[in-house]
Amino acid sequence: MENSIKIDPFGFREYDARWLYPDDINLEGVTNLGKGLGTQVINHTNKKNPRIIVGHDYRSYSEEIKTALKKGLISTGCNVEDIGLSLSPMVYFAQFNLESDAIAMVTASHNENGWTGVKMGIRKGLTHAPEEMKELKEITLNNKFVEGRGSEKKISNFQSVYKDDLINKNKINKKIKAVVACGNGTAGIFAPDILRGIGCEVIELDCNLDYTFPKYNPNPEDLEMLHAISKCVLENNADIGFGFDGDGDRVGVIDDKGNEIFSDKIGLLIARNLSSTHKNSMFVVDVKSTGLYSTDEILKSNSCKTIYWKTGHSHIKRKVNQEQALAGFEKSGHFFFNQPLGYGYDDGINSAIQVCHLLNNNNNNKMNEIINELPNTYQSPTMAPFCKDDEKYQVVDDLIKKIEDLKTNNIKIDNQEIENILTVNGIRFTFNDGSWGLIRASSNKPSLVVVTESPTSDERKKKIFDFIDDLLQKTGKIGEYDQKI
Repeated sequence: MENSIKIDPFGFREYDARWLYPDDINLEGVTNLGKGLGTQVINHTNKKNPRIIVGHDYRSYSEEIKTALKKGLISTGCNVEDIGLSLSPMVYFAQFNLESDAIAMVTASHNENGWTGVKMGIRKGLTHAPEEMKELKEITLNNKFVEGRGSEKKISNFQSVYKDDLINKNKINKKIKAVVACGNGTAGIFAPDILRGIGCEVIELDCNLDYTFPKYNPNPEDLEMLHAISKCVLENNADIGFGFDGDGDRVGVIDDKGNEIFSDKIGLLIARNLSSTHKNSMFVVDVKSTGLYSTDEILKSNSCKTIYWKTGHSHIKRKVNQEQALAGFEKSGHFFFNQPLGYGYDDGINSAIQVCHLLNNNNNNKMNEIINELPNTYQSPTMAPFCKDDEKYQVVDDLIKKIEDLKTNNIKIDNQEIENILTVNGIRFTFNDGSWGLIRASSNKPSLVVVTESPTSDERKKKIFDFIDDLLQKTGKIGEYDQKI
């Protein structure tokens, strides 16, 4: 039996587990993952029969993966409660609503077909972070399983409990015409109903479930998906366009003129909108996000503060929880809303709802006009130069020292002195005029991450990039960039 277990150790990522199925993991391997997770939950909760919520996305093989996972969980003593076809945020919501001890969601999110995976969590509203993933990997690969007798029960009709919770708290009175695009992923049976329920007029785009993803992967960072939404918004004269990823925890936003709005700018607009009714609030954003949060006059006038924190949805989610922040925004489109707006986890549909509230509260303004109220900034795309996994962290550490020296010695870059340095995640250095540059190690690829932004000029944005690139080239450890300005 031992020989037939296949489970590639590289599938254990920083925040979740993902494999190509059946190449890198087979059903016996998935059962072992269930045993590992079950053991971990029992160890953390000190309960012999903890309750664990399980759900799955719409991929053709997700149900068989879930069955194998449940088998493992039950063998350790876990009492499994299966809520059926789900979005990741629906499973997170179920942990609060049904007061369970843990959750496991079978999904590979927006990855191509052939991928499978599991998102899991023990503490309410928080998914596994790197420490828990490391512990799970250790238990699973070394077969350190406990044995017990668990049970299984099906929870029927939980989809409507989740939908009603979002609808009942979020009615709007302005008629907003919204394109809702789901890329044929699982969000198709949730997002249109919920947005209609709060009062939107919904135009559906690829909302029928089709696990072959006939057009493109449901990924709101995918240009093909964004272009399709843009076209649909313009053809239908819609007020807004939303694109949801495969498991519904992220959203991409297109304005009424068909332009994509970067998630950090959407986050800032939502934060502004919330700040007037939630004064003295704290917001958390990742280090790749626009510098406008720290200089925004509306946030300042409402005594709101913003913390820049480590990139990665698990990190931002934990920081929002720890600081009891009102909301957190990650550049990749993961948004987190804490009480009274949500339960702290990322839910793409709740994020879309907050954008609808923003439109609802702006009397006659269109989305494009609202976004144009923000100060203009010149922002680079996220650029990733190749750097070996075993060298990237050292390269970043060396650069931190170099940049700190430049600041100490008041050395100017494009006639600007470095005013502020943040090293929670690589180094983000800010100049007197609010321009900034970021260098960090990618958490999931052999590369670094470079971003620059200037509120002053496109030229300055480029000069900061040239400065960073020059430092990087001198290390001799950098390869090709995936894209460059």
